Amino acid sequence: MAVYKAPLKDIQFVMNEVLDVSSLAKLPGYEDATPDTIHAILEEAAKLCENVLFPLNRTGDEEGCHYENGVVRTPKGFKEAYDQFREGGWAGTTCDPAFGGQGLPATVGFALTEMFTASNQAFAMYPGLSHGAYEALAQHGSDALKKQYLPKLADGTWSGTMCLTEPQCGTDLGLIRTKAEPRSDGSYDITGTKIFISAGEHDLTENILHLVLARLPDAPGGTKGISLFLVPKFLPKADANGQVSVGERNGIRCGAVEHKMGIKANATCVMNMDSARGWLVGEANRGMNAMFVMMNAARLGVGMQGLGIAECSYQSAVAYARDRLQSRSLTGPKNASGPADPIIVHPDVRRMLLTQKSFTEAARALALWVGMLIDESHRHPDPAKREAADDLIQMLTPIIKAYFTDMGSECANTAMQVYGGHGFIRENGVEQLVRDARITQLYEGTNGIQALDLVGRKLPMKGGRAAQRLLGEIAGFVAANKANDKMKEFVEPLEKALGRVQDAALFLMQNAMKNPDEAGAAATDLLRLMALTAMTYMWGRIAIAAFKGLEAGTDNAFYEAKLITARFYIARVLPQTTSLNHQIKAGAATLMAMPAEAF
Repeated sequence: MAVYKAPLKDIQFVMNEVLDVSSLAKLPGYEDATPDTIHAILEEAAKLCENVLFPLNRTGDEEGCHYENGVVRTPKGFKEAYDQFREGGWAGTTCDPAFGGQGLPATVGFALTEMFTASNQAFAMYPGLSHGAYEALAQHGSDALKKQYLPKLADGTWSGTMCLTEPQCGTDLGLIRTKAEPRSDGSYDITGTKIFISAGEHDLTENILHLVLARLPDAPGGTKGISLFLVPKFLPKADANGQVSVGERNGIRCGAVEHKMGIKANATCVMNMDSARGWLVGEANRGMNAMFVMMNAARLGVGMQGLGIAECSYQSAVAYARDRLQSRSLTGPKNASGPADPIIVHPDVRRMLLTQKSFTEAARALALWVGMLIDESHRHPDPAKREAADDLIQMLTPIIKAYFTDMGSECANTAMQVYGGHGFIRENGVEQLVRDARITQLYEGTNGIQALDLVGRKLPMKGGRAAQRLLGEIAGFVAANKANDKMKEFVEPLEKALGRVQDAALFLMQNAMKNPDEAGAAATDLLRLMALTAMTYMWGRIAIAAFKGLEAGTDNAFYEAKLITARFYIARVLPQTTSLNHQIKAGAATLMAMPAEAF
């Protein structure tokens, strides 16, 4: 069976010893976010994940959502679990206290997202999308919209979605046909159809707030003519005391629920709008600016789904490998009193387990670092510090979304391989992880689109300053630790990997302007090359913390395991950067030479 226990010790290690989360309490507004407070919050979240959400993961997959006459019912136990989630205040952990939130740092939100998605990805998507809607409204909504809707999102009584995709357009949002007609009262009539809307209809909350991309009558073509509208399932009404509740049903309804490969307990809906009332969010014809707030939050959230799936897959594979007896160790029996040895003694099984472990531990460090950067970008009193943090976030967002989800899927498949034929059997649980993981590489922009975003937007943005900021961060770490004899085994390979990134970037600069296909041909390989290098940087930071831990002598086995895993990553994973650099420099010619009709 699949297993999951929240990795609190590893999260605490990264927060306190690798990243120094205590620095967050020095930022304005985060004074109460001390390490002790954060630890207590994570402990409570772990109980919810292990005792409530994870037990519903398989049953929710087996039952799925029920759709009838436009109404969706979530699987048995989901409504009760959501009520417990909402009553515990988990919906508003990082929301502004002015709107009823707890005002906790984004770093805490990242750790919570990992645990929630690891224990039950389909469930976590319901409140997860609400967070993105909250952020978009908080940054671009009018004061009236904020006052009316943000408290309901923060307390979890209402939820949110993002409605972008239409039958004829996915990535190319310039093809959107949904129309918005102005009404005399300042609102708009929205008409059109959206597809693939996660949590578009369900029974967990009183109301669902849809953020919808649509076109005004006089809008220019392409993405420059798209506006963003808030379209609630039920129109809000206020009583004499100003308290907001649900009123009459709006003209937006679920037309169908998709039958999917995975995340079956989350309703993926076709949403039809027929003169549904909506309210403009942000400026007319600038909807993409507001939607990108939600999309960037969603992309990082999906990256955390990849990490969560990888963690659950790893834990399940380790548990099975310790118990499953098959064959004898190549170097002699390790379980002499039994009929065979546990498969964890076999080198190839260890290769699979260490590949999973070396990803999850460095990925967690990278993700929580990005969480701290988000907090700096929002709260640091120094504008230069805020700008530097934002540059790093921009660079790392497509890397985290694409690489984490690629590896989440790989780790789930690896867990199935560790189980052997038993992994293919439904009741053992890991085949669900394989199915659930696959969507993460597709939604919120396929991973190929993330790679194009990295190469086409992020590398050249601000004259290349953001890219230099990331590469400079890594180069600074190398320079600071190069003379440390203990760190040489980690720093020298990192320096070489950084050189490969710079070499590949130079190749693109020299060739992509002459032939744009060069950028497209290199994009996926370059993203992975940068991801592996960033992960190695985090392993370097983890190694420094581990050496300090060993000097303190309090938990030597824990810290030694960190160094062993780091050495595995350097020796067995990082060498991929060499082949990736060769692939990039092979250019576009062999990709583009084949005539379309010859495929």
